[in-house]
Amino acid sequence: MDGRRRERLWRLLSERAPGGSGWAGVVVALVVAELGVEGAAITVRTASRVQDLAAASDDWTAALEELQYTVGEGPGVEAFETGGPVLGEDRRADHDRWPGLTDSALPSGVAAAFAFPMQAGAIRLGTLSLYRRQTGELSADELADALVLADLATTALLTDSSGAEPASAEAHEGYYDDVNVATGMLATELRVSLEDALLRLRAHAFSNHLPLTEVARAIVLRQLRLDAPPD
Repeated sequence: MDGRRRERLWRLLSERAPGGSGWAGVVVALVVAELGVEGAAITVRTASRVQDLAAASDDWTAALEELQYTVGEGPGVEAFETGGPVLGEDRRADHDRWPGLTDSALPSGVAAAFAFPMQAGAIRLGTLSLYRRQTGELSADELADALVLADLATTALLTDSSGAEPASAEAHEGYYDDVNVATGMLATELRVSLEDALLRLRAHAFSNHLPLTEVARAIVLRQLRLDAPPD
C-alpha cells in the first residue's frame, strides 16, 4: 500500500472522535467524505452467511445492506466469498450477475455499488461497501483510497470489538439480532437446520417485499408464523 496515502487517511481518521457507532462509524463517515459516494457500510460476515451491520452512513445504506442479506447476493456477498474487490459501476449492467438484488434495488435509486473484503491475516471478517446514486467507476485514486480504508475498517472493527473505546458500546448491539433469534426459533419449530431456517426467513421477506428485520421481529413477537411445507 502507498505509505503516504495510508498516513493521510489515518490522520484524517484519528482527527475524528468516535460516536455511538464507534470507530467503524468514523470510517464510513470518512469514506463518504473522501470517495465521492453517497453511502458506506461495514458489515461483519461469516462463512455460514450470518452477518451483522457494524456501521452504516445512513438509513438508505443500511437498507441496501439488509437487501443483500435478504436476497443472498450482491457485491458485499461476492467480495466476502472471493476475497477480492467487487466493482459494480453500473447496477443495470449487473442484472445477470445479481438478478434478485438488481430488481429489488430499483426503487432505492442506487446506481453503482462497490465492496472490499476486510481481513485480519488469513481471517476474513467482513466487507466495506460503497454506494452511489450515479453510475460510474471509481477513479484510480478513489480505488486506492478505498483499499486503504478497507484495511483501516478492519482495524476499527477490531478496536470496537476489544471494548477499548467506551463510546463504541452502542455499536456492539447487533443490528440483526432479531434475525438470529428468529432463525433459531424457526429451526426449532420446523425441525430444520439453521441454514434452512434462514433461507425460509429470507424467502418470505423477499417474496413479500418486506425488510428482513421486520419479518424477523414479527416472528420473535409471535405475530407471524412460517409453517413447514407439506411433505
